[in-house]
Amino acid sequence: MTSESNLNNISWISGNRPYQFFGPCSAESPEQLRATAVGIKEHFSNVIFRAGIWKPRTRPNTFEGVGEEGLKWLVDIKEEFGFQVTTEVANASHVEACLKAGIDILWIGARTTVNPFSVQAIADALEGTDVPVFVKNPLNPDVSLWSGAVERISKAGITKLGAIHRGFHLADNKPFRNAPSWDLAVQFKTDHPEIPLICDVSHITGNPDLIPHAAQRALDLDMDGLMVETHCNPQKALSDAKQQITPFQLKELWGSLIFKSAKSKNIEFQNQLELLRSKIDRIDDSIVELLSQRMNISEEIGVYKKENQVTILQLQRWQEILKRTLKSGKTLNLSDKFISSLYYAIHEESIDKQTNS
Repeated sequence: MTSESNLNNISWISGNRPYQFFGPCSAESPEQLRATAVGIKEHFSNVIFRAGIWKPRTRPNTFEGVGEEGLKWLVDIKEEFGFQVTTEVANASHVEACLKAGIDILWIGARTTVNPFSVQAIADALEGTDVPVFVKNPLNPDVSLWSGAVERISKAGITKLGAIHRGFHLADNKPFRNAPSWDLAVQFKTDHPEIPLICDVSHITGNPDLIPHAAQRALDLDMDGLMVETHCNPQKALSDAKQQITPFQLKELWGSLIFKSAKSKNIEFQNQLELLRSKIDRIDDSIVELLSQRMNISEEIGVYKKENQVTILQLQRWQEILKRTLKSGKTLNLSDKFISSLYYAIHEESIDKQTNS
């Protein structure tokens, strides 16, 4: 985990929270970047303008970015519109080129985050600089790997750190392009409360129709900003055409969102919230005590099974427990998904207790 004392307050990001990371998936031409920036500037001012220069693609012979030439185009956008500009880096040479060109913010993509060797090479190239760096979550749902990448960049001396939640690639992501797995984003935010967490709703959804839903969910989870891929003409985009929206659609999206605060100055609200939270705390204490009692009984059962040479896993018994608790949960207005997740975790812990008894 990064040290809070080693990181600046998130106020180093330009503009007011929620922060706005807008721009096309890829820089395709100076004209395309400028047309997109003109449309965004019409509705927004404190934008961090994003565009991919090097595009890591799954298959060759597809558009893999314009390369280093596009960095100058980004800097031109910065100078004309006053936006900070950001792009993705995947290796040390990308870092060096961006620093030389004057790119304001770098981000490390999901395909790079999965490889600690690549992240370390980037970290080494960053030593001695103070450029802000955002780290996207890895493709696979591994919060530890995500945190490890952030820690490597932090150890290089980078104090202006951020993270980007772009969803995870699972066997079945429907209806999304990448499964949001909001619980993992919350876990990361809990582990790193000092680091701003931006939600890349374009890569999560892969579909403009789903962007409002994902964006509102991200804001409701108190994420610090949104990354939305915005293109002057999405239909003609050379990469990820299906998930990009126009500047006008971006304006409509922003206008549809409900912005909430993590705190309220209403004293009556605060008092009532504290009262309800104290009730939850008492219930949580009881739940933990009951779980402890349950595991103590599981250990006793484990001893008896061992003495009588009986297998730890009793499939029929486990199926009975799951069936019974699902039925009870439904009666008490608890979802099957919640009960299943809870009892699979309880069952796994119970097996561990019996194994070690």
